[in-house]
Amino acid sequence: MAIATVNPTTGLIEQSFEPHSGEDIERKLTQAAGAASAQRVSAFATRAAWMVRSAEILESEADAVAAILTTEMGKTLKSARAEVLKCAKNMRFYAEHAEAFLADEPLSDPSSVGASLAYARYEPLGIVLAVMPWNYPLWQVIRFAAPALMAGNVGLLKHASNVPQSALYLDTLFTRGGFPTGAFSTLLIESGAVAAVIQDSRVKAVTLTGSEPAGRSVAQTAGHSIKKAVLELGGSDPFIVMPSADIRAAAAMAATSRTGNSGQSCIAAKRFIVHTDVFDDFAGAFVEQMRALRVGDPLLDSTDVGPLATQAGRAELAELVDDALAHGATALIGGSTPDGPGWFYPPTVLTGITGSMRLHQEEAFGPVASLYRVASVDEAIEVANGTRFGLSSAVWSTNEAEQDAFSRQLDAGAVFINGMTVSYPELPFGGIKDSGYGRELAAAGIREFCNLKTIWKA
Repeated sequence: MAIATVNPTTGLIEQSFEPHSGEDIERKLTQAAGAASAQRVSAFATRAAWMVRSAEILESEADAVAAILTTEMGKTLKSARAEVLKCAKNMRFYAEHAEAFLADEPLSDPSSVGASLAYARYEPLGIVLAVMPWNYPLWQVIRFAAPALMAGNVGLLKHASNVPQSALYLDTLFTRGGFPTGAFSTLLIESGAVAAVIQDSRVKAVTLTGSEPAGRSVAQTAGHSIKKAVLELGGSDPFIVMPSADIRAAAAMAATSRTGNSGQSCIAAKRFIVHTDVFDDFAGAFVEQMRALRVGDPLLDSTDVGPLATQAGRAELAELVDDALAHGATALIGGSTPDGPGWFYPPTVLTGITGSMRLHQEEAFGPVASLYRVASVDEAIEVANGTRFGLSSAVWSTNEAEQDAFSRQLDAGAVFINGMTVSYPELPFGGIKDSGYGRELAAAGIREFCNLKTIWKA
């Protein structure tokens, strides 16, 4: 794939970029190795000042950066600006909390191990390669970069090939904030060049957010080189609605969760599992909410849903919908590709989903919702867990016994009760099963790329 900005609203190429040469890659790695030495001995207070300054720069340029995001992958301008500001918040969060998250952990009774002093210490690993996707061009990167840099690590970014301007903005952001040259930089390389970077002895670990096939490939390479990896992959998150729920509130949140970022989010609700007693009421309210959404130019404030990011992505989504319809599903709204320029796809709600349909097992990366009817808590859990994915989930119920059952029995990295899944700096984020392993954000995220060293003193 060419490294280029292709505007998904028009389908036109805005700008193309030449991949970095072998000499460029070596220069970047050399700079990163030098920065790793400097980062390792820098003080938390120093790194925090650099991080806060980087956040201030990002905030001051929020409008320009948001326009880049919208141009490159089609999210609405208002959501792009919100993404930029969320990144700055995350940077400040780690500037404030990193030192406490990585404080030494003394053994309360060192004599129990025959020592006068014993404790665990968190130390940076060094250079970490981040392989990142296009759907949140800044947030996916910053939620790795902020904790990694505050831990004293160094980041190398291989971004998706269709968001090169976002990648190049990030290439200089942290050095502008005061971090050493090479502490965070971008490699403009294609997917085929990633393995060699992972295998380089100077690179100590890798993190990837992206598709399941990409995750398997990166994990295999990292495993062969015996290097730490964190993977955040796809999701087919359930959104469960029980009779005690506020149906209209649940329907409104369901539409928001399914269509935010034009439905291109791993943690978006995708499978709506509704108790039969409220199925018809929820379906009607949900379709009403989806019908009210305005699809159009993402630069307009009135637009709720912009285009999909790529032509190939829209084609894949349309294939899933067409296959479901061919096998007996019913479209309550949407379900067909519109004519005209750009890679738009309408908000769509399908019912009558069965195991014979690809949509039942594959991730729909766009504004397409699948409705399932169930008769009990146990059946809802069975349907929810009947996928190879396990990223997050949402449950709508005011019954505490039901809430407890779902929170304990859903196979997912998170359960949100009477709300929708959101990634917060304060909470760990990640999945199980084919949705990946490891965690980002909170204390768990900053510790992923640290050496937990035991110190024992007689």
